[in-house]
Amino acid sequence: MKLICIGRNYPEHAKELGNAPPDEPVVFLKPPSALIPHGGPIRLPTFSKEVHHEIELVYSIRRHNGRAEADRVTIGLDLTARDVQSELKQKGLPWEKAKAFDGSAYVAGTFTAVESFPVGHHIEFMLKKNGKVVQSGHSGQMTHDVRSLIAHVERYMQLGNGDLLFTGTPAGVGPLVAGDRLEGYLLGELLFDLQVA
Repeated sequence: MKLICIGRNYPEHAKELGNAPPDEPVVFLKPPSALIPHGGPIRLPTFSKEVHHEIELVYSIRRHNGRAEADRVTIGLDLTARDVQSELKQKGLPWEKAKAFDGSAYVAGTFTAVESFPVGHHIEFMLKKNGKVVQSGHSGQMTHDVRSLIAHVERYMQLGNGDLLFTGTPAGVGPLVAGDRLEGYLLGELLFDLQVA
């Protein structure tokens, strides 16, 4: 199973970090060891003093008639060691140390079939930290929609059944500290409730 992630896919998030929205999707990978077990907790790495939360729509991929397509959707977290990422960016180096560390991703256990949504329907999602809404958005705000993302990624690597596509985060990212509580909602339904250890 591959965890394929897209960066800077929500213009307001790109702006909040001082980045211009890219002309084409920014793609990076996380290893399976990045996944936090269901129910958590989130354990902050010792090598970073600034780990940020990023809630995202996550699509499960299936191959149908030889083509990859988004089969089911849920929400997840892409955790970023922002201080480490900033250092790597300044040196022109890849982001993996900041993005792909063990425990840097979470995927809710409840998925919804993509075909259950009407064509053109925007999928809304939200993150609360300690009871306060810190991030909210919907699929219609993405610069590149999920079909375009799949087509782009498949130019470089084949997607397989069960691969997970993280599609980017809306504005409102911020740091985590021990004791924080994160609640993730999809279409108003609570899908995860995690504690930061």
